[in-house]
This record gives sequence, C-alpha cells and structure tokens, in this order.
Amino acid sequence: MPDTSTPLDQLCAEAIELARAVALEAGGDEVGEHVEVLADDELVATHYFACLSNGYRGWRWAVTVARAPGVDEVTVDEVVLLPGDTAVLSKEWLPYDQRLRPGDVGPGDLLPHRPDDLRLIPAYTDVVDPLDAPVVDDLGFGRERVLSLIGRDEAAERWYDGDNGPGAPIAKQAPGTCASCGFYYRLSGALGSLFGACTNAFAPDDGRVVSVDHGCGAHSEAVPDIPLLPEPLPVILDDLAIDMEGREPSADYVEVVPEEPWADDDQLIDSPAADVAAYEDAAYDGDDEGAAASPRELTDADYDAMYEAALRSGEISPNY
Repeated sequence: MPDTSTPLDQLCAEAIELARAVALEAGGDEVGEHVEVLADDELVATHYFACLSNGYRGWRWAVTVARAPGVDEVTVDEVVLLPGDTAVLSKEWLPYDQRLRPGDVGPGDLLPHRPDDLRLIPAYTDVVDPLDAPVVDDLGFGRERVLSLIGRDEAAERWYDGDNGPGAPIAKQAPGTCASCGFYYRLSGALGSLFGACTNAFAPDDGRVVSVDHGCGAHSEAVPDIPLLPEPLPVILDDLAIDMEGREPSADYVEVVPEEPWADDDQLIDSPAADVAAYEDAAYDGDDEGAAASPRELTDADYDAMYEAALRSGEISPNY
C-alpha cells in the first residue's frame, strides 16, 4: 500500500510516459487515462491508469517505477492490475469443506474426508454400546470412525431448528405432536430421546427424522372439526311434469280430453261457423225430404267463401 507520509520523488512522479508505455504492453487497449501517482518509498512511486475492460470496472493498472540513490534514470519495477475503491471483487476464498452446503453432493460426486473432522472420533473410543465393544475389537469388525459428541450435538441442533422441528409452520398448526402419533418411530441411542422417523406415507415428512414435538396434519389421531358430508340423495324425477320418452303410461293414468263447448241451434245459426256448414250442405244435391244426396264438385268460389268464413271464426290466421 502507498505510504502517504513519504514525500513523492519528483523524477519518479514525472515518469508518466514511461509508465504508460509499460502499461500498454501489458493491457493494450484496456489502458485508460492516468489517474494518480503515489509514493511507495523515498525513491519509489506507483502510477495508476484507468482500466477500460468491462469485466474489471473500478480496477486500475498500477506501474511501479524507481531509481537508485544519486541516479537520475528511472526504471520500471513492476506492472499489475489492482482493484480500486469501487472495484467489483469476488467473495473471499474458502476451502472446499467450508463452501459446501446441504444438497451440493450429487450422484457421482466424492467428498474427501477430513482427518481432523471434529464430528468424528476413532471407533475404539465409542462407549455408546459398551457390551458390543469387546466382540467388535476381537473380530476386527466395525467402523474406523464413529460419531462424536460434537457431531451428535450439531446434528441434533440442526434437526431441531430446521423444518422438522417444533418451529416449522406446519407443526404450529398440527392437531398433535409426533410423540402422540402412531406413525412416529423412535430412534435408538441418545438421539432417540428427542428424535424419531416418520413412517406415514401421506405425511410430508415421510422417511425423515422429526422431533418429538414436531407435527403435521397427517396425525394418526386427527379428527376434523367439520363432519364429513353425507352421500347425495338419488335424483327424483316428476313423471307427471316431465315427458318420459319411451315409457308406457301407468295403469292409473287417465288422459283427460276437454269437451267441446255446447251450443243450441239458435247460437249455431248466428255463429260464423254456420257459414261453413251452409257451404258444406250446399255441396250436396238432394230433395227437401232428405233423399240420398249425391256429392257435387266444389268451385273456386266455394273455396274462397269457406276461407273467408274460417278467417271470421278465428280457425285460421291471415298468414295461413
């Protein structure tokens, strides 16, 4: 970093063109205008040029020049691209074991083990099941490393504070906790006092580790507040109001036929229909004593008179 308390050497400060020529050799067209010059030491200074690359906005080309005591010739020490105050920088580098997040390891990926992983301890130090330890040691079986107390506590804290703990939104609205659910299967060992596995195929946490005070709507003893609706009743059709096509009428059904209104001879003579009857009688020839009449052929005038009589009686409309 430049030392602002050190005075700037005049010859080093004037070597702008020398510094620019060296910057152009390194950056080419990406070298911009001269920004400033700062003293690094008594006879050492650094010239800064703007960087025109779109991928390095806010960065600067830095060319350090120096001269020997008692010598007026200025030479170039180094040239490098450095970030400025407004430069976009990448995140701080972290080792792979610190960059990993849950779900990053996929099919075919290998996660190298860490010899100093505090979550694991040598298997011979495991005292969780002391009765099995002699048999495992004698036969040479067992795992090389097992879960340590640190690893167990980290897992318990992660599970309890996660989506399968009591703080999950689904657990806050559950009708009961997992501890009272018939599908809750308790883990063995020290973790069994607080965690178990869900075995309900219809639960969102099926096959996952859940805490005893977790819960969901698929609780084995859940009873809905609203009773289930009954089955719908069969459809009943009113046969008297609906014409059932292809159905024979019942024996009790009697069709009511309206009777024609009765009229006496005087009313019939004065009615418009009497005109129609008169023309129909005129179509037959016979004597006054009711002898057998012989039909005669109607003329166009007869049909016109019958049409006008039907119009007056309302039997047909004018548009007929």
